[in-house]
Amino acid sequence: MNRTELKEKALRLLARREYSKFELKSRLREEEGIDEVLAELEAEGWLSDRRYVEQLVNARLGRYGRAHVVHELRGKGVAEELISAALPRILEAEQDALKSVWEKKFGKMPGDRKELGKQVRFLQGRGFSLDEILRLIGSFET
Repeated sequence: MNRTELKEKALRLLARREYSKFELKSRLREEEGIDEVLAELEAEGWLSDRRYVEQLVNARLGRYGRAHVVHELRGKGVAEELISAALPRILEAEQDALKSVWEKKFGKMPGDRKELGKQVRFLQGRGFSLDEILRLIGSFET
């Protein structure tokens, strides 16, 4: 694939949604000359890891906790400084997201330890910390 075809393919992908630089590079199967094409796309403003972080955080904020979002960003090859810059925003929205997810899925306090475990495991799977979950649900004594 020549440089022009490679750039066109990258632009078609970017027209559908945002990609991190790492993710786009892997989608293009590391063709020869890909680094130059990606640098050119960044210079022209078509490719931006900062914009990708904003988009992903916006998409995940209401449904997932900090751990899930940070893990996903790291998995997409986003630089740690961009993740750190997004962290305050994630933390600010995390409590509201936790309450929203819990109310939508359960809506009532657990009746027994089995139900408590089920709620805690579900919320931890969504990336919320145990401390935050227990603060929301309250201490449960049987």
